[in-house]
Amino acid sequence: MRSTEKPKLIITGIIIGLAAVVLTLLGNPGNMGFCIACFLRDTAGAMHFHTAAIVEYVRPEIIGIIIGAFSISIIRGDFRPRGGSSPVLRFIIAAIVMMGALVFLGCPLRMVLRLGGGDLNALVGLLGFAAGIGVGCVFINNGFTLGKAERQSAIEGVALPSATVLLFVLFLAVPSLFLFSETGPGSMDAPVAAALLAGLVVGIAAERTRLCMAGGIRDMILIRDFTLISGFAAIFLASLVGNIVAGSFHLGFLDQPVSHPMHLWNFLGMFAVGLGSVMLGGCPLRQLILAAEGSSDSASAVLGMIAGAAISHNFSLASSANVGPGLNGKVALVGGIIILLAIAVAATLKGRKE
Repeated sequence: MRSTEKPKLIITGIIIGLAAVVLTLLGNPGNMGFCIACFLRDTAGAMHFHTAAIVEYVRPEIIGIIIGAFSISIIRGDFRPRGGSSPVLRFIIAAIVMMGALVFLGCPLRMVLRLGGGDLNALVGLLGFAAGIGVGCVFINNGFTLGKAERQSAIEGVALPSATVLLFVLFLAVPSLFLFSETGPGSMDAPVAAALLAGLVVGIAAERTRLCMAGGIRDMILIRDFTLISGFAAIFLASLVGNIVAGSFHLGFLDQPVSHPMHLWNFLGMFAVGLGSVMLGGCPLRQLILAAEGSSDSASAVLGMIAGAAISHNFSLASSANVGPGLNGKVALVGGIIILLAIAVAATLKGRKE
């Protein structure tokens, strides 16, 4: 079975990598054809959840990913409403994952796309991400668990996809309800139709292949399986070639789009994302896909990430491009990592007792 999965993951990775380059050429911020953390943050701002005027826009890519994954899960029989596995803890963990991502300035998917654009700061982030996953694997090997999900009603499973459709309808029909950035990353966007189509394709492909950066590194560490990671290797290579052809490849640490060269905080930001993603059972992209498949636990994580984005910008925790995080962000990130470790220890001890 694994031998048939890898070619599909590679094809999916090539599609996503090239789509990201195209979306950037069509107007998305540099090295940000896709970024789950950034796009959830922008959407949260558009809905008045935070007050950072430069990052406010309802991103059709997020809407497309959820609708695409939901639709194909219905068609292929993968839609299974389930949940009840520590939803509050998942909300908190996801909020910290978002804080870490916004200190680094990107999710694991954007980390790979930044590497494909020549941003070497993302290499530091990758090391931190892998280290966080490694620590998470130690807890998994010692019995870590957030509990078992139970079957739930279909109403629970369709709640988030339905809310996503409603959001998109309102975005198109009553745009005055939302905020739109006039400057900064939030003001840079691909045409709605192209962004939505790209999101749909990514949602469908990611649902069918279980694409997950955190899962790929976790499988490498725990069971020496390189299947999942092959998809992200393909994303990197496709975006690298696409950026070179488009003339947007720029190798170095400085003057990278929506990036900063503060290496310690790039490392620690992605360390939190890696550790939290292992605890949640998947990276931010995977959480969107699982939520679309009916997991209310992952829906809790998605809401936690939105809350984390709002907290990060309302309390000045997110990094500034070229400058990095301020004191608030540094303190919050260290505190967040301590909270993640505390939850991991408690859940591991509980799992070993059970």
